[in-house]
Amino acid sequence: MRWVLFLASLVAALGLAVLTAQTPKPLPASTPAVQFSAARAMMDVNRIARAPHPVGSAEHRQVQTYLGQRLTALGLQPSLQTGSLSPAAVARIEREGGNAGGVQAVNIVGVLPGRDPGLPAVALMAHYDSVPNSPGAADDATGVAAILEAVRAIKARGGAERTLVVLFTDAEELNLDGARAFFSEHPLRDDIGAVINLEARGGGGRAMMFETGPDNAQTIARYAQATQRATSGPSSNALAIFVYRLMPNGTDFTVAADRRLAGINLAFIGRPAQYHSPSSTPQSLDQGSVQHIGSQALEMADDLLGAPTLPQATQNAVYADVFGLFVVQHSPAIGWVLLTVGVLATAFAAWGARHATGLRATSVVRGAADGLWLLASAVVVGQAVRVLAGPIGRRVDSADLYYTLLRRLPVLEIAVALAMLALVLMLTAGRRLMGRWGAAGVILAAFAIAAALGGFSLPVLGATVIALALSLARPKPQDADAVWGGWLGLIILVLILGGGVQAVAPEAAFLLLWPGLIAALAAALTAVIGARLGSWASFAPAVVTTSLVGGWLLVQGHGVFLGVGMDMPGAVGPIALMIAMLVRPLAPRSGRALPIFAAASLTLAVAVAVGARLVA
Repeated sequence: MRWVLFLASLVAALGLAVLTAQTPKPLPASTPAVQFSAARAMMDVNRIARAPHPVGSAEHRQVQTYLGQRLTALGLQPSLQTGSLSPAAVARIEREGGNAGGVQAVNIVGVLPGRDPGLPAVALMAHYDSVPNSPGAADDATGVAAILEAVRAIKARGGAERTLVVLFTDAEELNLDGARAFFSEHPLRDDIGAVINLEARGGGGRAMMFETGPDNAQTIARYAQATQRATSGPSSNALAIFVYRLMPNGTDFTVAADRRLAGINLAFIGRPAQYHSPSSTPQSLDQGSVQHIGSQALEMADDLLGAPTLPQATQNAVYADVFGLFVVQHSPAIGWVLLTVGVLATAFAAWGARHATGLRATSVVRGAADGLWLLASAVVVGQAVRVLAGPIGRRVDSADLYYTLLRRLPVLEIAVALAMLALVLMLTAGRRLMGRWGAAGVILAAFAIAAALGGFSLPVLGATVIALALSLARPKPQDADAVWGGWLGLIILVLILGGGVQAVAPEAAFLLLWPGLIAALAAALTAVIGARLGSWASFAPAVVTTSLVGGWLLVQGHGVFLGVGMDMPGAVGPIALMIAMLVRPLAPRSGRALPIFAAASLTLAVAVAVGARLVA
C-alpha cells in the first residue's frame, strides 16, 4: 500500500507542476478586439525582429521608423527623445567592433490622453534595441509588440481616465541609457505614477512578474486583482522579487524603481538558449509566452488606468500565486502567526503519535538530523552535477561562460532534479539501508568531483564536512516510531528554518512557512484519523499534501533554478527537503528498492550532466 501511495503522490506532484508550467494557448487574430491576441502581436514581432537591430545600425533606424508609424496609426502622435550614450555604452559598442561616433540613444514616446489629464499617468515600457548578433524576437521585440497590442485593446475598451504613456526605450542592451534619459530629462517624467515594463531572458516559458517598486503591498493587491482576467492568470511570488533585488542585474525598470515609482516588471526566462542568440527569431519564439506576458501587461495597465488612486509605498507584501489561479497575499507580520500555528499543530501531532506509537524525542531529533544531511548533501551533490555539465565551478564571470551555461541550463536542471530525487530517496529509507559508508561514499565522491573540476569552494567544503559527519553517525534500526519521528523531525526543521528567514527576510519566508504549516496540519489530522498509520484513510492527508503542495513546490523550484541554478544549484536543496517532509510518512518501511532507485537516479543524474556538454 505504501509503495502505491508513495509513487502515486510523487507522480501526481510532478504532473501538476508540469501542467502548471505550460504556457497558454496563443489567441488568434480573430479574438475580440478588447482582448490581447498573440497572433496580432506576432505581426509586429515579425517585422521588428526580422534582423539584429543594435543601436546605431541601419536596421535599428528602420525599426525606429516602423514603430513611429505604428504609434501614429494607433493615434498616439509619437515623438523622439535623444540622449547621449554613457561611457560604458560607448565602450561596449567599441568592444563589440562597432563605431560609437555620433551615436545617440533615441527613445520613442507616445501618449494616449486620458479623460482626466490631471491624474498621474501610467507608462508601458519596453526597449526596442537588440544585441548585435540577435534578432531579439524575445528580447525585446515581444515586449514592444505586446505594448502595441495592449494599446489597441485599451482603445477598443473605450480608453481610460488616466493618460497612458508608451515608452520604447533605446540602448537598454548597452547600459539602460534610454531609460536614464527619459526619467532624468523628459518633460513627462514627473507625470508618471506607475510603470509596467516588459522584458525577456530566453524564448519561452510563463511570463513572471519578478520585480516591483519599493514597499509593494498595494501594487501586489492590484496585480492579484488585475491578472485574474489575464490569459492563464498570474505568475509571481515575493521570493523572486527579494532575490532579484540582491542580484547585480538590471533592466529599464531599475531606473524607474530607483525613483520609487510603483509598478511591475514582467519577463519570461524559459528556452534560455535563445537569450542574446541568433536563434531568437520570430519562428522560434513561444507564442504562448507572448500571450501570457501581453495579457498580464494589458490587464494590469487597464486596471491602473481606471484606478481612483495608484499604488502607494506602504510595506512589502508576502505573496505567491497558486498554480496560476490566484494570488495569496498577507503582511510580513502574519508569518509569525503561521509559524505559531505550525508549532502548535506539530505539538498536537507529536502528542497523538506518542500515545499511539510511543514516539520518542530521540527519533524526532534523528528525523531533523536527516533533514540537515539532505540540505548539506544538496550543496555538495548539486555542485558536482553542475561542474560535470559545465566548464566552471565558481561563479559565472565571463559572457562566454554565461551563454554556454544558459544553453545547457534545461539539461542541467534535469540532472540536478534527478540528483535531488536521489537524496530524497536516500533520506526516506535508502540512507539507513546503505549504511554509514555508503552515504559517506556518495558525499566524498561528489566533493572530489566538485573540487577537481571546479576548484576549491569553502561553502562546498563546509557542507561536505556536515554531510559526512551526519552520514557517519551510526544508523539506528527501524523503530516503531521511526516514521513519525522522521516526519515530525523534518517538519520541525522546516519550521525552524522558516522562523529564521522570517526574522531576517520575511518576504521570503513563505516558501518554508506555508509548506511547513500545511505539513504540520496534515500530521495533526493524521494523528486524529489514525496515528498508527495502518489504514488508507490515515495516509490521505499525506497523499493530498504531497500531491498538491509538492506540485506547488516543484513549480517554485523550477523558477529558483532558472534564476540562480547555474551559480548555486544547491539552492533547490530546501525544495528537496520539503518534498521529503511531505512524502516521508508514505515511504515504504522495508526492502532495498529505495536504495536501488536512489542509486539509479544518481547515476542517471551524472549521465545527464555529462551529456549536457554535448549541447552546443
